[in-house]
Amino acid sequence: MMNIILPKDFTSFNDLEKFIFNFVCAIGQEMTRYILERNDLELFSLRDPKTYRYKDMRNTSIKTLYGTVGYSRRRYKHIHEDGSSSSCYLLDEAIKIDKIGLVSSNLAERIGHSITEETYRATADSISTLSGQNISHQGVWNLVQKLGERISREEEADVQNLEAGELSGEEMVKVLFEEMDGVWLNMQGKKHKKMPKQEMKVATTYEGWEKRGRRSYSLVNKRMFAGMEKSEEFHKKREAQLEARYDPDEIQYRILGGDGASWIKDDYADKDGYLVQTDRFHIFQEIRRCIRPKAIQTKIKDLLNQKRLDEMLEYVDTYANSMASDDDHDEDEEKARKLYTYLKNNYNNLIPYKERGITLPEPAPGIVYRNLGIQENQNCSLITLRMKNRRMRWSVNGANNLAKLKYRKSNGELTETIRRYSTPLLKALSFGEILNDVLSAAQASKKDGKGNPYIDIFNCHMPLFDTAMTASKKAFKRVFE
Repeated sequence: MMNIILPKDFTSFNDLEKFIFNFVCAIGQEMTRYILERNDLELFSLRDPKTYRYKDMRNTSIKTLYGTVGYSRRRYKHIHEDGSSSSCYLLDEAIKIDKIGLVSSNLAERIGHSITEETYRATADSISTLSGQNISHQGVWNLVQKLGERISREEEADVQNLEAGELSGEEMVKVLFEEMDGVWLNMQGKKHKKMPKQEMKVATTYEGWEKRGRRSYSLVNKRMFAGMEKSEEFHKKREAQLEARYDPDEIQYRILGGDGASWIKDDYADKDGYLVQTDRFHIFQEIRRCIRPKAIQTKIKDLLNQKRLDEMLEYVDTYANSMASDDDHDEDEEKARKLYTYLKNNYNNLIPYKERGITLPEPAPGIVYRNLGIQENQNCSLITLRMKNRRMRWSVNGANNLAKLKYRKSNGELTETIRRYSTPLLKALSFGEILNDVLSAAQASKKDGKGNPYIDIFNCHMPLFDTAMTASKKAFKRVFE
């Protein structure tokens, strides 16, 4: 039988493996074409001829995991109630192909998950190697833009629902932790011209910490959000995401941590229920950047840890005055003044929330409240490792669209999001019916001198279809029929 099925010039198992892979992919392409065209015929017979007037047949294709499937479907003239008309394809509407372009949801999922970890070119290579689909890095880029733009439109719709009072989250928590920060990315304009860096905004929300080991903790119900939007739009989308999940009336305290940037704290500093805190990592980082002598750094940190904030500011001011110089190249005074301004602008947020004498509601069982400071690590895992350095430059839209896929994946929502954009509505057909018709079509194609070279290999018996049935074969066959 092997001599009948396989070409005689096979020299290794690799040849056999590639042949079988291409063979199975070709079968899948023919079966998909058959299913799509049968469904198109079914829609043709069930339509209202007065509303959908048949015009002609058009050829198209869809990219799948097992290769590009070409098929024909009918075009109609759709007569609307107001008397106007437009062209449409009932098959495309039924299987939602127009949602993410001519790409199957399975292939889109594979690309979406791969691109969050690898470059566009590496993703294209891995998809082309591990599936029957040859796709270019430009094709991957196009799909990511479509998906990112769809997610952005979903976010905008959530904001509209929030402003209309139509968002109603059901989960209830009394304390919600929020941390935000920015990641500066290298940017490019038209024709890949180098542009100034821009900040990718990243936010993390969680309900507390859960102890996992002797010294290890994990965040409870962590959710992330990221984008290149302006601060006002970013906060609106972030709030819509939160209120779609949580009942805001039940939240007594929202503890917000950041690096002291105005876009993070200014909108929330005076809001009831908010405890805004500047992260100690960023405070100490600013001290190290602005003050060179180690002894002065240590003194400032000690005054901060002792909550002697006025003395700390006075000490920094005195140090800055002592650094005054007529040398235009001496930056010590300027940097000390910069630190003074930073500490003064964040004066009300320098003390950790746990040291302000505020009694928080008791956490839920299994949850503990700890100090803030998780955002730098979240930035690294979500954005930095994939999008920063590595000689990469981004357009604003390109960076934003990829960030949307990455935060949806981090939240465990990417697969569901992609499937929502392309939910197929196909008539169920039995495996035997499909395969028999595909084989018949293959034999007919041979007489015309055309056909798929892998499909034409079917010149021998087919297991399960023309052999004696045993109990195990019947069970296996029922899976497909």
